[in-house]
Amino acid sequence: MEKNTRKIGTIVIIILILLILVLLFFAFNFYNSYINKNNEYKELNDKYDQLVLNNNQLLDKQKNINDELDRLVNIDDNISNIKKKVFELASQLEQKIKNGESDVKIAYLTFDDGPYYLTYDYLDVLDRYGVKATFFTIGFQKTSCYDNASYDCTKLYKEIVDRGHTIANHTYSHAIFFGLYNSVDSFMKQVEKHENYIKDLTGVVTNIVRFPGGVASAGRLKEGIKSALKEKKYGWVDWTAIDGDGGDLRSTNEAWEKFTKSINEDIEVVLMHDYSSITLSILPKAIEYLQENNYIILPLFYESVMINKI
Repeated sequence: MEKNTRKIGTIVIIILILLILVLLFFAFNFYNSYINKNNEYKELNDKYDQLVLNNNQLLDKQKNINDELDRLVNIDDNISNIKKKVFELASQLEQKIKNGESDVKIAYLTFDDGPYYLTYDYLDVLDRYGVKATFFTIGFQKTSCYDNASYDCTKLYKEIVDRGHTIANHTYSHAIFFGLYNSVDSFMKQVEKHENYIKDLTGVVTNIVRFPGGVASAGRLKEGIKSALKEKKYGWVDWTAIDGDGGDLRSTNEAWEKFTKSINEDIEVVLMHDYSSITLSILPKAIEYLQENNYIILPLFYESVMINKI
């Protein structure tokens, strides 16, 4: 009996040990599974955090891109607003000069009959000095530059505008001796044709015109053309100073002498031509001369006192 009891006890102990071992086995597997799951969770959580970070960075980049796109979309408006403010200040300065209330003077550099291939060099000089000017352009036969037949000069209209200069209307053909001044209508058709030409190439609508040869070239049509320009909201301007490059200019010395002798007004409109290599050679010196003599150099604008509106 006692022997059977010990035998049963031994069996029970063995069963308990086996149960404990089984439990330990399952516990060990469960623990390993938990550890693995926990590691997977941590890894997934890390990936999630990285995705959130990447997403936030992408959102920031997208915002920066959108901001930059908005700036680029509105860049023309921004430039226009800046120009408007500059011209408002320039207009105020003109009035102070006219009233004798300012020692500062103004010079408007203007270049006629272009663009030419040489115009690039003029633009570079102006850039170097941080100076803005006015280009009275024509449109006739500009698909091939007069001074470089292999180059398309129509590229330069936008270049002039993009560099911050005033682009103005010198009629489409400049055909003084070939019908431009036959009538008021013939003149205005050339103005309107060139207005559309400039607008197509640059997006700018011009509102300043210079008579080819000057207003005196219009002769008996002068008053009629002035009235027609006023009706179309155009102003016109001649010039007060020259370097003589529109005529038979023979040397830089002659150009310099004519230029310096003609600078004698508190507000000057300087006539030059961007086809002239002689003018190009004296342009840096001319800019420095004006600045040393207390002139600020500006591009023309419609509200300027130098623009005639009657």
